Amino acid sequence: MRRHAADARRLAVVAGAGPDADDVVQVAFVKAYRTIGSFRDGAPFRPWLLRIVLNETRNNARAARRYRAAADRSFLLDAAGADMAVDDPAATALTGERRAVLMTALRSLPEPQRQVVACRYLLDLDEEETATVLGWPRGTVKSRLHRALRRLRTELAPAAATPAQEVDHG
Repeated sequence: MRRHAADARRLAVVAGAGPDADDVVQVAFVKAYRTIGSFRDGAPFRPWLLRIVLNETRNNARAARRYRAAADRSFLLDAAGADMAVDDPAATALTGERRAVLMTALRSLPEPQRQVVACRYLLDLDEEETATVLGWPRGTVKSRLHRALRRLRTELAPAAATPAQEVDHG
């Protein structure tokens, strides 16, 4: 389980657990330990575990809504950029302003699209693993990922179109 802790935490943060991500992951790991008997032999462990983390994140969010129905939860993903491990290639590649722009664009996605992008690109899961983690058919994963990427392209296009420093050829 220690091997999957960073991915589990990253998924919890991106899926909406925010500052409660560590607690969510801990509860999810305890649930996984208690239900290890239901794990099918030969099935991939990582998607099974991440699905438990995602379900626990959803449970946590439902409980939070009961107590803070009117609270603005837009801050939840702000921690995602800071919470990525230093040795994470995605975190090192996206620095400074580019990373902030990307995180803002990710926050603007509807939750299902944000979740599918997190699974595919932040956790590097394949389509089948993503479908297992999210509990969706593969076709749903494909269509939501396509829509999410199209929307991100649209939102990030103005940032990419910012002119670079002009070179004087004169």
